Amino acid sequence: MAGGRDGGAGRKLVFLGPPGSGKGTQAQILAQELGVPAISTGEMLRGAVAAGTELGSKVEGIMNSGALVDDDTMAEVVRERLARDDAREGFLLDGYPRTLPQAETLAGILADSGGHLDAVVLLDAPEQELVDRALARKRADDKEEVVRERLRVYRQKTEPLVGYYEARGLLRRVDGLGTVEAVSARLLGAVS
Repeated sequence: MAGGRDGGAGRKLVFLGPPGSGKGTQAQILAQELGVPAISTGEMLRGAVAAGTELGSKVEGIMNSGALVDDDTMAEVVRERLARDDAREGFLLDGYPRTLPQAETLAGILADSGGHLDAVVLLDAPEQELVDRALARKRADDKEEVVRERLRVYRQKTEPLVGYYEARGLLRRVDGLGTVEAVSARLLGAVS
């Protein structure tokens, strides 16, 4: 399945999971296997902060507090990114949607171009494992209190998406514990 043209082209996927679940690493691997771009809204936002753009200035304080960037700003970022040529045939979206209104917005963005999601993958792990992993990354915004706040916000705002996508028959649950290779194999099995 490597190279992805037969199994993944045209696949439009959302990757859900709490902070520290390994989504970023696994998104890169899975996207490469499926032959679609991995689109991380977190990376896009951190890049904007680092570059000192207008968007970066707008979101820096929000991100440092562990809160979520507002829906309108995120919709603008995602709409622009999904309109690029490399994402027209398929993508793996990591970090969006994070709330029910964002899920509705994403459905609208895709419907505007005649598309829809093929699957939503939920990568999960126990909370203490998530905290330990996040602290091990040693990123500037990964302090324990910020990580725990991100997890609280995730439970409050993002976990409702699990039921939303489950009710639509799109959700695929994958255990995020184990080696990178073992988790990758489970993910590929879930979307194949």
